[in-house]
Amino acid sequence: MLDRDGPIPIYKQIAEAIRERIVSGDITPGEAMPSETELEGEYDIARTTARRVARELREQGLVYTVQGEGTFVGEPEVPRAPRKTPVYQQIANEIAGRIREGEFLPNRAIPSEKALMEQYGVAKVTVRNSVAFLREQGWVFTVRHRGTYVSQPEAWPDPAK
Repeated sequence: MLDRDGPIPIYKQIAEAIRERIVSGDITPGEAMPSETELEGEYDIARTTARRVARELREQGLVYTVQGEGTFVGEPEVPRAPRKTPVYQQIANEIAGRIREGEFLPNRAIPSEKALMEQYGVAKVTVRNSVAFLREQGWVFTVRHRGTYVSQPEAWPDPAK
């Protein structure tokens, strides 16, 4: 239980809780610690506070961060545990399914960044990565200052691949 009115900063309290999980073996070397989004939801904190938690644990030498992949327990040379599909790809795959099923029609906009952030509870960069992934695959195209639209079906990836 966090003491939000006490003298110890919230980020230090959360970092201590995660340190205890690492020491107890609940989170093992090579395994990802909870993401910023997970920390925000679990502890009802701001993104900046979640970042301070990771920084505190890095300064203690308990974790290291790989840009775009996450923060992992142990030293950088420790092999990382296999990760599930990245969140941005999970979101992109779900949107692609909705396009395939006809929920989002060709030449019509997909939901805005803000709507997707709220729907999936993720940061703007995660949504942007999802849309970029969809664009690379041919599901959508973006018109600057207008939005992102569903491509024509002939541009969609071949489902047999």
